[in-house]
Amino acid sequence: MMKNKALTVSSLAAVTTLVLAACAPAATPVPKPTDAPKPAATAAPAPTMAPAPTTAPAPTAAPKPTEAPKPAEFKPSKLESPDCKAGEIKSMESVDKLTFKFTLCEPDPAFPYKVTGNSFGIHQKDVLEKSGGDAKKISENPVGTGPYTLKEWKRGDSVNFTANDKWWGGAIKNKGLVIRWSKEAAQALLELKSGNADAIEKVATEDFDAVKKDPKLKLVPIEPLNIFYVGLNNTKAPFDNEKVRQAFAMAIDRKKIIDDYYPAGSLVANSFVPPSFVPGSSPNVKYWEYDPKKAKAMLEEAKFDFNKEIPLGYREVVRVYLPSPGKVGQEIQAQLKQIGVKIKLEPKESGTFLKSAAAGNETMTLLGWGADYPDATNFYDTHVGPNKKDFGKPWDDIVAQMRIGGTTSDNAKRQAAYDKVNELIKQHVPMIPIAHGFSAQGYSAAVEGAHANPLTPNEYHKMKGAKDTFVYVQAGEPISLDCADESDGETFNVCGQIYEQLLSFKPGTVEIAPALATEYKGNPEATEWVFKLRPGVKFHNGAELDANDVFISFARQWDASHPLHKGNTGDFGYFSDYFGGFLNAKK
Repeated sequence: MMKNKALTVSSLAAVTTLVLAACAPAATPVPKPTDAPKPAATAAPAPTMAPAPTTAPAPTAAPKPTEAPKPAEFKPSKLESPDCKAGEIKSMESVDKLTFKFTLCEPDPAFPYKVTGNSFGIHQKDVLEKSGGDAKKISENPVGTGPYTLKEWKRGDSVNFTANDKWWGGAIKNKGLVIRWSKEAAQALLELKSGNADAIEKVATEDFDAVKKDPKLKLVPIEPLNIFYVGLNNTKAPFDNEKVRQAFAMAIDRKKIIDDYYPAGSLVANSFVPPSFVPGSSPNVKYWEYDPKKAKAMLEEAKFDFNKEIPLGYREVVRVYLPSPGKVGQEIQAQLKQIGVKIKLEPKESGTFLKSAAAGNETMTLLGWGADYPDATNFYDTHVGPNKKDFGKPWDDIVAQMRIGGTTSDNAKRQAAYDKVNELIKQHVPMIPIAHGFSAQGYSAAVEGAHANPLTPNEYHKMKGAKDTFVYVQAGEPISLDCADESDGETFNVCGQIYEQLLSFKPGTVEIAPALATEYKGNPEATEWVFKLRPGVKFHNGAELDANDVFISFARQWDASHPLHKGNTGDFGYFSDYFGGFLNAKK
């Protein structure tokens, strides 16, 4: 199990200088942690600088260059909020070629964790500008710094990659990568058993034992850093009555759901965040006990209409936090029927349902969340924050305590605030926390370097299968390859092979690690964060990474008036959730 000390991000803000343990001074770049040797490829010339062929040069060829062209003079860029009304960011700036700085309007001790997010992969400036910010054009020509380059996206079938032989992180253990998808966990398992896949994203609960007993296969477990919940909208009858919401919380047997539909290792949720999140979870705040008799009496007292059917929306997509959505929906329907409540199950298309729920249009939902970074802000701020509509109208008292918990570097004060948040969530019942789901990915026993990252996409470049091309089967097709404006895990898994962030995590852990930044520094107040970029990193098109690539990748998200602020939907939801809002947003 994960140790609590690995999750206390706020302790990072207690010192003035925060240097990654694996990092050397900026003058000596340190490679991203890997079992490969330090790469020599970072100093390799770009393809356009290669010498002309010596066998048969074309008569009209230009003279062979004797030296590399001088790079254009670096010009720093800065974007600033004049009044700190555009979220928590006050300014972002490329200080020099290899230095990038964020200045915040308020303390954010979790800031280094946030920039590991898959929405914050760094794009090459010129390519991004040529795309006009259009997700379709970006998807056709995704240019990042990652270990793989896109070979072909066969719509409805697979995404094919070629190993990036100029990747700064060292040797890649396979020549290529194929990511396919299957909504059915049983079908994915057949692919694994037949040898057509090296690894699969999900192993169904009922198949755990079979995989364990098969000598040709192996399970790689994942820490349960997630939550499955039943959402209740306080603007929709009958959940506009707090007593009704409390009664529903007492009427659902959460332990039975875990016992019947989740694999061993899953936990009954006592709070909205995983128990290993400290500060954040509150073991001393006990949630409502299962008590159907009291629940029915409360409904009768609240003059609940037992004749009216309540819609329960969900999507038929298998998730770590909800491995059997249809069966769990039927179980909840049956449990509520025991106290006279009528539930109408409404399975819906995934994308449509997610948008509807986020807009506050659903009455009752089955949904969940998997951690993006190991801090309580990733759960509370993205669901019950001041601008969120998932559960109807936000509660001011919850928001006030969330703000204290998210903007102080003192662990004791953070925990006290989150204790109050959990007490208020129990009182108001915006959602009923059900489970922290244990899960595992399935691998061929022949795979070397197998791992399952709890927070970020797997690093397939560190894995070696039976063949030169590594094949992975996930649950769904990516939506686009402009992950700045996406939110689903399947899309992030594909983008994660192409783009890289400033920081990452060590494989299989929540321990922060260098990526495109070799080190970062924060002031004691956690209001300034400076990142030193890794020198010599090349994009797939041969251009060298500098701080202006970082600038445009973040600025297009923050500034709603930016010409590249388009994406797929234009929501850029992760940026808003993490940092509180947009500059120049239309009111």
